[in-house]
Amino acid sequence: MDHLETTKADLIGNLNLEITDKRVIEAIKHVPREAFVPKESCYAAYEDRPLSIGFGQTISQPFIVALMVQALNLKGNEKVLELGTGSGYESAILAELARQVITIERVPELAASAKQVLQKLGYFNIKVHIARNYLGWLKNAPYDAIIVSAGAPSIPDILLEQLTWGGRLIIPTGSRWQQELTKVTKLKTGNKVENLGVCYFVPLIGKGAWEK
Repeated sequence: MDHLETTKADLIGNLNLEITDKRVIEAIKHVPREAFVPKESCYAAYEDRPLSIGFGQTISQPFIVALMVQALNLKGNEKVLELGTGSGYESAILAELARQVITIERVPELAASAKQVLQKLGYFNIKVHIARNYLGWLKNAPYDAIIVSAGAPSIPDILLEQLTWGGRLIIPTGSRWQQELTKVTKLKTGNKVENLGVCYFVPLIGKGAWEK
């Protein structure tokens, strides 16, 4: 086995100890993380840590991606909104597990690169958009699930408004430097909020989050 195969096998073995949704594990097995990182970082593609992708952004740690995606409880027929396309890696994993993925990125260069990689890999159930002056993507709302790969000071109402009843929102909330990974299930009887643990994400920029 070469280095990438060895580190990928080690990663999958470790994820199996923590992640109970085997569909998520299979998606991570199938998506080539090395296609989403800069060439100089390919050797580290399956190390369980974030990697720089330029523009002050990172591709998230595989365990955190797996934990967040698992918390969405995807069954295969959902329409999912992702905030923070970044490299497109998480978008691809979501596309393995859901019917349609709408993903939003505020850095045009990252959006263009992600779109190119995703199309090359054959993910045609993903639409990549440049972020507008509000959080989310109202045109295709409501969504069955929303996943946010950046930290907000609190849970944005505008994202809850874009969820279906029974829909799930996964978002890091807290300071600019440390957050709690938060799961919100939108219920008519009152939203259910769960904390999934400490995490570290770049700030979510936009009205309803960090202004700049």
